Amino acid sequence: MYSKFIAPDHGLVDEVAGLAGFLNMAGSHLGHGGIPILDDLLREAMVDQSSQIVSPFGLIELREKVAAKITALYGHVYSPESEVTITSGSNQAFYAAVAAFVGEGDEVLLFEPANDSYLPAILLNGGKPVYISLKEPDFHIDWEEVMRMITSKTRMIIINTPHNPTGMLLNELDMIRLQKIITGTRIVVLSDESFEHIVFDGLSHQSVSLYPKLAEKSITVNSFNHTCQVPGWNIGYCVAPSIMMQEIRRVLKVMGAGVFIPFQKALAAVISKKEIYQGLGKSYQEKRDFFATQMESTRLVPLPSFGTYYQLYSYKNISEDRDNDVAKRLINEFGVGAAPYSAFFHEKSKRALLRFNFSQPNDVLAQVAERLKNF
Repeated sequence: MYSKFIAPDHGLVDEVAGLAGFLNMAGSHLGHGGIPILDDLLREAMVDQSSQIVSPFGLIELREKVAAKITALYGHVYSPESEVTITSGSNQAFYAAVAAFVGEGDEVLLFEPANDSYLPAILLNGGKPVYISLKEPDFHIDWEEVMRMITSKTRMIIINTPHNPTGMLLNELDMIRLQKIITGTRIVVLSDESFEHIVFDGLSHQSVSLYPKLAEKSITVNSFNHTCQVPGWNIGYCVAPSIMMQEIRRVLKVMGAGVFIPFQKALAAVISKKEIYQGLGKSYQEKRDFFATQMESTRLVPLPSFGTYYQLYSYKNISEDRDNDVAKRLINEFGVGAAPYSAFFHEKSKRALLRFNFSQPNDVLAQVAERLKNF
């Protein structure tokens, strides 16, 4: 049943990821296993025999730290008790937010290319996706087009910044335009900000929490996996005004809310340490630049990336084949994994682009470039 909601060829992302490609799909978080102190804190939490009763919506200490971090960064105050919820990853938070506000026939504005989990969430809840393409070459949003696409049935606008797979960032003017568009409407904004700390070139992340009127009608989803470099834990959170969070929590109760308590205790002990996330942008920028330098020996051409640990590369000077076929060829002939650009669209894309993950160790990145010299 679920498969009918998957856009054409999306399954190739999983297929490529499942193969033993040298450059895998998932982030390795700067090539190491995460922050060492988290391992020690997790062990301590697991041997703690205290019978603490924890809300299914998250350990209050962790929710307090999340709320304090948002206030320090963006100036907006969220109540830890009623406006912050810990989830089993950002995808769970995203799905619960869609399910809470999108019903049969409701229209949802979806900017493409888009994370391949967005469309199924809309369709499974009876929503009608309204597709708007990001405008190349810089993948910006045409807000005049957005205004033309809004109708009385528009219920939600989904944004993602920094953006996967393009590395685009929304700027201050974008957020102001969005705030103006939804004022006086029933539209809610669902903002995926999972890569908020992986921003390059001196630019800044523009959270919906920076804009009071926008924050009043927005849900933000985020991930500890990127902020605290915790591969494999799959833990995230969402924040929203209390009246909106009530609806999200109703959905989470049905889905089975609750996250392994030791994980939450360990994260609560480190999330307030600014050094954990303040240097992420610089570290990943160095990797982006290193990978780009190594790839100069190939015929692949990079597109600008201003955030996330992904970068699009064009192969138009090499082949006229479909991106799916090229991605399979890279796996089979070179042992290199890359996501086909078309996997992020509801229809096939004819663009000769592949998404690479540059979060791997430098020796891996160098070997990838070496392998691709003959492509």
